[in-house]
Amino acid sequence: MSDELTPLSESLDRVLKGLRGPDRRQVGGLFGRWEEIVGDLVARHVRPVRLEDRVLMVEVDEPAWATQFEFLSGQVVDRLRSEVGVDVDRVETRVARRRRQPSNGDGA
Repeated sequence: MSDELTPLSESLDRVLKGLRGPDRRQVGGLFGRWEEIVGDLVARHVRPVRLEDRVLMVEVDEPAWATQFEFLSGQVVDRLRSEVGVDVDRVETRVARRRRQPSNGDGA
């Protein structure tokens, strides 16, 4: 066993490679450049949640955006491949559950 420290970035790269997923630069590019890739309007309503086994899970804030994003997903996949180097086979979309507002106890 070596007393030499391994940089965290190298450890992360090894773990991600062992999971057969994208490397940290690709993941960082996808999540870090999302707004640039999809545009400001889409980014306000659609956010990436997970990338696993070449399946990108996105979450939308309204059901209408789930439908809209289905039409855009092919373009987004192409841009992810060309600009970030991430290969996505499929995009899954889910609608975010709305958070209930806390009750203030006055019955209103």
